[in-house]
Amino acid sequence: MAVWKQATITLFILLLGAGGWLWWHPGAADWRAQMGFAQASEGSGQGGGGPGFGGTASVIGAEVVEGQRSDRLTAIGDGEALRSVMVTPEVGGRVATIERRSGDLVSTGDVIARLDDASERIALDRAELAVRDAETRLNRLQRMQSASSVTEAEVNEAESALDNARLQRREAELALERRTILAPLTGVLGNLSIEPGSFISQQSEITRIDDRSELLVEFRVPERYVGQLEVGTAIRVNALSAADRDLEGTISELDSRLETDSRTLRVRARIPNEDDRLRPGMSFNIHLDFPGETYPAVDPLAIQWSSDGAFVWRIDSEDQVQRVPVRIVQRDSNQVLVEADLQIGDTVVIEGVQALRPGAQVQLVDAPTEAPQEG
Repeated sequence: MAVWKQATITLFILLLGAGGWLWWHPGAADWRAQMGFAQASEGSGQGGGGPGFGGTASVIGAEVVEGQRSDRLTAIGDGEALRSVMVTPEVGGRVATIERRSGDLVSTGDVIARLDDASERIALDRAELAVRDAETRLNRLQRMQSASSVTEAEVNEAESALDNARLQRREAELALERRTILAPLTGVLGNLSIEPGSFISQQSEITRIDDRSELLVEFRVPERYVGQLEVGTAIRVNALSAADRDLEGTISELDSRLETDSRTLRVRARIPNEDDRLRPGMSFNIHLDFPGETYPAVDPLAIQWSSDGAFVWRIDSEDQVQRVPVRIVQRDSNQVLVEADLQIGDTVVIEGVQALRPGAQVQLVDAPTEAPQEG
């Protein structure tokens, strides 16, 4: 066969293939529109310019709803007891007995330890004796005063001596009380640093008591969130050692000023510890969700892409689709928040988008349901 015949046949095949792609391939809609074929088809009276040669496309649509952009703050915080106090003795001395053990739950006023108090008991007995002597002398003078045997000044002096003796007795009682180390609050005892027979001073740290019925978690918040915080704001917390266990807490304290070096605000929150599984000193993940702006939200399947960016196919009142450019604001598994010329309640195409072009006539159909599996 002559070369020119082979070239003619090859050119014919190429033109035939290009024409088939131009008219039948779903992705050639934009090319047809740019070359003028779409306009000719729309005016030809073949069903309003549908796909292919003018038919009506069957598509599945979804309604545009209102969505709210979530603004989430995540921080790391340190836990501490709701109340905590280091127990120190009021006076120095030698430890006589220890009444509690580390880890015990104590109430306010419970005895933790006792110091040797022999000298203080002797002083109290001496003070009791002085009081009785002062009372006896005052009673005798008062009887003698009725018989005009003593003066008013002598009686007054005896009354003052009795008052002074009673004060000395109270002082001796207080000295004896201070030989007993009591729990200043309700909580759990930490490790005891004393043993019977050891000598301690007023500066000795005996143990720590932590009230861990609730925990305080302290964390820092960046400056831009400060105006959205207030006492009582709910937070979600989980310990780093138990990341799968969420706890609900509330903000209990806000510092009065930002730290200038970090531009952050110190915040404290209270979290429950009913089962006593949490301990002061633990680290916690803090999650705060703030309400953000509202945007149109569409099904993720509605988002399409072209060289110009993202867009959706919106179905208008005449059942024709229009291409609407969108800017994606936030995406999750259920919806995509967008900035676009969309109204709440509009319908966008989520299935059947392959054969669409601007102005195409469409027909909404229901999404197919999955057939039950035979067991």
